[in-house]
Amino acid sequence: MELAFKQQLKSFIEQAIIEDVQDGDHTTLASLPEDKLGEAKLLVKDVGIIAGVEVGVAIFKQIDETLEVNVLIQDGLEVKYGDIVLYVKGNIHSILKAERLVLNIMQRMSGIASRTAEYVKELEGTSTQVLDTRKTTPLLRFLEKRAVAIGGGVNHRFGLYDMILIKDNHVDYAGSISQAVNNAIQYKNQKGIQIPIEVEVRNFEELNELLACEGVDRVMFDNFSPEDVKKAVNLVGDRLVTEASGGITLSTIRSYALSGVNYVSVGALTHSVKSLDLSLKAKLI
Repeated sequence: MELAFKQQLKSFIEQAIIEDVQDGDHTTLASLPEDKLGEAKLLVKDVGIIAGVEVGVAIFKQIDETLEVNVLIQDGLEVKYGDIVLYVKGNIHSILKAERLVLNIMQRMSGIASRTAEYVKELEGTSTQVLDTRKTTPLLRFLEKRAVAIGGGVNHRFGLYDMILIKDNHVDYAGSISQAVNNAIQYKNQKGIQIPIEVEVRNFEELNELLACEGVDRVMFDNFSPEDVKKAVNLVGDRLVTEASGGITLSTIRSYALSGVNYVSVGALTHSVKSLDLSLKAKLI
């Protein structure tokens, strides 16, 4: 795991443990001896793409570095009912303390990766890639976007800080596409920041206005039909990176991809996903 992700994950696990455990797992403390050793297997009860394995291992190790984790199935691989993803061995108090956090995260991430993989499959044979959005769970974005990547998707901007994305409300408040773009370029120059500018357009009038502007890197076609996206892509040519967005579903994404658009962004990758069913089954040593 890269350094920044590991640091963010460590902080997240600390906060998640505080939320769940506080002054102690009183059920385990009351019913089981503290020195007892055991083993557990992480069992798949569904079909999909597994994700969050490295995160699960990190949770076990942060709770108790003496726990032994044996991973059998790595992130990004297909799983089916009955598959065993990993075994964990050691102090049963530590295993039980980690159980729900590991399952919650891995189920959520696996659900996102599985959904993303379905969209990616629809894009086979085209050059279009599927993007996620900022429609994520607060403070879980770094994990949810990682799950999208594990499922074969591409991460869009991570937040408001790493791209200037001028959307409909920005345009309406600024008064026009060109005014919003000019303001953004001036801002970048004043601040000395090097981040890309993307602009959302709602119709061909706005697209033509945008194409007269300089300094823009990317255009988003918002709620265009597949036919209009194809016309828009041809109009843009190679001047800008192109993206289609707005209500695109699993049944329609291929028709958008066939328009030649570079990216299709889908909020449903993260905002309305069914978690993959996983469980942790205990075994005494």
